[in-house]
Amino acid sequence: MFKIERLTSRPQFLAAAKGVSKASGAVVIQALDRGDGEATVGVGFTATRKVGGAVVRNRAKRRLREAARALLPLHAHPGYDYVLVARQGTPDRAWDRLLDDVKSALIRLAPSSGPASTPAAAPSISDVPSTPTRDPSGQDR
Repeated sequence: MFKIERLTSRPQFLAAAKGVSKASGAVVIQALDRGDGEATVGVGFTATRKVGGAVVRNRAKRRLREAARALLPLHAHPGYDYVLVARQGTPDRAWDRLLDDVKSALIRLAPSSGPASTPAAAPSISDVPSTPTRDPSGQDR
């Protein structure tokens, strides 16, 4: 198992932006192989003003944080930094569809070698524990 750390500084976000990115529905995920050999995963979240005002942007980032909390342990690769970028549909997207968007982008960003890179080895969205009955925005599913 690997440790997940938050990206907090602007240079970390700019470095991840130079990596590979995949868009899927209401989210864009940027990934960068740090190449430092550490068994940690860095993750950051961002939403531009195009998404909406401060309240809407914060809601979008809360939803992305919860999606990352559920899916990164299953689909992230140690030694990578990931930035989840909210798009205009992120705050209002159905929770299950948002999870599918994040999962499909993470799978497409997987390195070409390794056990988690094959779709057959990746657990389906139904394998994700669904303990919360509400999405992070407070709306019923």
